Amino acid sequence: MQDRLRDFKAGMFQAMAHPTRIAIVELLRDEGALPVSRICERLGLEQANISQHLAVLRAKQIVDGRKEGSQVFYALRDPILGKILDLMRDYFHAHLHETLGLLNDMTETAPPKL
Repeated sequence: MQDRLRDFKAGMFQAMAHPTRIAIVELLRDEGALPVSRICERLGLEQANISQHLAVLRAKQIVDGRKEGSQVFYALRDPILGKILDLMRDYFHAHLHETLGLLNDMTETAPPKL
C-alpha cells in the first residue's frame, strides 16, 4: 500500500512539474472556474499550449472541465492543491530568508577589499 501511495504522490508531482501547469493551478485557485480562453488571456499563452497542459492536469485529475455551450470551464478538483502550492511558497520564503541571513553573515565577516 505504501508503494502505491508513493507512486500516486510521484505522479502528482510529475503533473505539477512545469511552471505553466503551476500557473494554471494558481490561477484556478485564485479565480475559480475559468474557460480556456480566459486562462490563455491571463497567462499570455496560446490555446494549443494551454490545452496540452490542461490535458496533463485532467489526466491526473487535478482539474475538472465542464462544458457550457461552446466553452469548457476548468476548475481545481480539490482546493487542497492550491494550499499545497501555498505551502511550497512558504517553504521557498523560509529558505530564502535563511540563505539571505547566511549571505549577510558572510558579508559582515568578509575581509576588507584591497
